[in-house]
Parts: sequence; structure tokens; C-alpha cells
Amino acid sequence: MAEATSTADPDPAAIAALKHVGLVGGLTETKVSCAALGDRLDASTQTASRRLQTLESAGYIERDVVGDGQWVRVTDAGEAALRAEYADYRRLFETDVELVLRGAVTGGMGEGRHYITLSGYAEQFRSRLGYEPFPGTLNVDLSEESVRRRGEMAGIDAVPIDAWEGEDRTYGAASCYGVTLVAGDERYEEVHAIVPDRTHHDDDQLELIAPERLRDVLDLDDDDAVEVRVAATSRVDSSAGEGKSEADEGEETPTDAVETEAA
Repeated sequence: MAEATSTADPDPAAIAALKHVGLVGGLTETKVSCAALGDRLDASTQTASRRLQTLESAGYIERDVVGDGQWVRVTDAGEAALRAEYADYRRLFETDVELVLRGAVTGGMGEGRHYITLSGYAEQFRSRLGYEPFPGTLNVDLSEESVRRRGEMAGIDAVPIDAWEGEDRTYGAASCYGVTLVAGDERYEEVHAIVPDRTHHDDDQLELIAPERLRDVLDLDDDDAVEVRVAATSRVDSSAGEGKSEADEGEETPTDAVETEAA
């Protein structure tokens, strides 16, 4: 899956340009002129051109410039950005919004016990989530539709897990989204989807942590269908300043190589 190539997200003005490209058919492919886009944005042709360049540099669109304009397609990353905007507006105008992602249980890389139990993460899990996770993650391969909708998670409140410094390296930050995991008629509510700020995993896979081994309590095997119902959550500790880690930024993620719950 295509990923953004810039180190920073486009500014709101560029996102507005992305929205207008999408509205005229750019989620597939459409021909766009900078003059027409400038009129829609109430901006100059040169400004419209710069915004398209910004979106292309960020990996949000692909362009093929021709003599009388350019063919533009919104990438998967661009669609995810638009879905995040959509999720924000849903939260503004609707109540009890819940994001439902569907997929199947899958195996993982087998190193989760090390990362989940590291003191810098374990302390934050206990203080901020209110439990000590089972040492490993349950990996879910998302369906094609859910991969597209995953970007909506950016508009849902999550629990931050801060980066921290170990003796010989920096461990990266992550976000923990509140989840109810549903498998058939069974459900488990005290679950979090852990999303590292930086990871080598593609967006088609989601990692879940819980106080218990989810494969056991829900009798799950590889390829079993599940629903991941994501809703806004917050820290359980009373002060946002409690449980802070030693470092503010990091280079690696807690679940880049997290152990999947072995069957």
C-alpha cells in the first residue's frame, strides 16, 4: 500500500484542495486544471498548483501532467486523510459514533512478549489503560473496505503512549484506541488497538492488546472472522501528567515486532 513520502502532513489549505479534487471524481481518476481548481478554492491558479504539488509530495495524490491540464488520482493515503476529516465532522454532528472494522485473525511475528513487557511501556499501560496486557498481540488482517475506513480512527480520541529512553535506545510512541472485539455471538470489551507512530506494518493489519489472551477467551483460531468496534476512549488515571515516560519522541515502535498470540 502506498505511504506518504513527506515527514509532515499537508496543511488545512492543501487538505481543502484534496477535498475538491475528490469531489470532482479524483477518488478514481479525473482531469484537473489549476485554473478551475483555483476558482473552486477562491485562490489563484499558482496557489492551486502549489497545493497540488504539496499533496503529491505528501503521497496523497498521483499526477500525470498533460498539455491542457493534469490527470489526478487520490491515493490510499489521501483517501485516509479525507476519511479522517469525515470522522471529525461525524463526531461534531452525530452522537454515539462507532467505527466498525472487519477482518480475520492472523499470525504475527512472535516478538510481542519482549515489547509489551518492557518497563517503559508496561508502566504506561497499567496507569493509562488500567490493566497489564497479556504479553502479545492479537493480529487482525482487515478487509479491503476496512482498510479504506481505517483512516477514520484518526478522528477518534485515543490514549497516548509516550516514547521513552532505554539504556541503549529510544522506544517510540503509540496510540491506544478503545475497542470492543466481537467474534460471532461473543464479545470482549476491555481491548485496545495499539497503533505505533512509526511501524513497518501495512495499514491492512491491526494489533490488539487486552488483559487476557484473546484467542483463549473468545476461542479464536487463524482465519476466524472478527469485528473491531472502535469508540472514543480516555486515560483511566486522573491526571494527564501522571505516568509520563522519560522521552517525548522516539525512533521505533512498541509493536514493530510484537508477538502474535500463538494458537
